Amino acid sequence: MVIGGFQKLTLIDYPSKLATTVFTVGCSFRCPFCHNPELVETQNFASLHKGKMEKEFFEFLKKRKGKLQGVCITGGEPTIQPDIIEFIKKIKKLGFLVKLDTNGSRPDVLKKIIDLKLVDYIAMDIKNQPKKYLKTAGIAVGNANSRSILDRIKLSVDLIMHSQIPYEFRTTVVPGIHIPKDFLEIAKWISGVPKYWLQKYEETKILDPKLKNKTKNKKLDLEKIKKSIEKHFGKVEIR
Repeated sequence: MVIGGFQKLTLIDYPSKLATTVFTVGCSFRCPFCHNPELVETQNFASLHKGKMEKEFFEFLKKRKGKLQGVCITGGEPTIQPDIIEFIKKIKKLGFLVKLDTNGSRPDVLKKIIDLKLVDYIAMDIKNQPKKYLKTAGIAVGNANSRSILDRIKLSVDLIMHSQIPYEFRTTVVPGIHIPKDFLEIAKWISGVPKYWLQKYEETKILDPKLKNKTKNKKLDLEKIKKSIEKHFGKVEIR
């Protein structure tokens, strides 16, 4: 398991739980607005941290049994890790609840995790409406696998919505990439979801600094977007 680090205590990553957040390294997408760019490429960590960081993480968890309630596994993209299922099993054996953050690119892995009842909460990023999804995720539309990538995303959405596991979907709202109409299309696509988050884009550390040329002096009214799509969801929140 290639781990970039872990946050010992979080009050926000796992809803209503005291938790720790562990960051896996490597991602299947190249979203230009990614705020964890150092976690995207595995070569940044592979030789230095593999094994060592995982050992430290589990030593920490053993000391926090009875004090922390859950573990949030995020990234990067956790489902591309070849040993993600065994990793989750080890966490569950220690008695912790598990929340999985995913971009939905590996529905095959997600299905195994759901079928084995290994997670207690799932959060999936919805990058954009289907027609603009690949470009928003930093994937070349002409890519030979682009069609299958979008199909996998849609399959993951369906798996999560029918999993009977508590879940949420969320979109980072990026001026210059998104327009208000995109959220009407997203709402039609995932209508009926109990909880949907609109996340404010913060231009700090991002994967592609050139994005700042697109976002400069552009704004989106998140409150207006929220009101326009609320009827499709149990709850829409801004964070």
